[in-house]
Amino acid sequence: QVQLVESGGGLVQAGGSLRLSCATSGGTFSSTAMGWFRQAPGKEREFVAGINWSGGVADYAAGLKGRFTISRDNAKKTVFLQMNSLKPEDTAVYYCAAEELSLRISSKPGDYDYWGQGTQVTVSS
Repeated sequence: QVQLVESGGGLVQAGGSLRLSCATSGGTFSSTAMGWFRQAPGKEREFVAGINWSGGVADYAAGLKGRFTISRDNAKKTVFLQMNSLKPEDTAVYYCAAEELSLRISSKPGDYDYWGQGTQVTVSS
């Protein structure tokens, strides 16, 4: 069983930055692909970014690469999402997710085995 705990969300003005963290426990983190998703009110959960088990490969939703950066520290069993130049449309609950024993990066929520509780990010204009 893998537990995921997100932190780092909050209220920020447009143009500002936030760094989200997702601490994990249980499972084998170094064999787990990790993803960040977000869900705004009234909208479906959408892929933000993903990173493979080693951290050597990352993928981003269209339009987010360049503003968002995903990274991981396997020694600390933690994945990060650095968000820069934030916009009001980035406002959402952000979730981290884990796909165990995976060599791929999936953008589909259904492919992930475990989810965190989410952290709210609010960007004011």
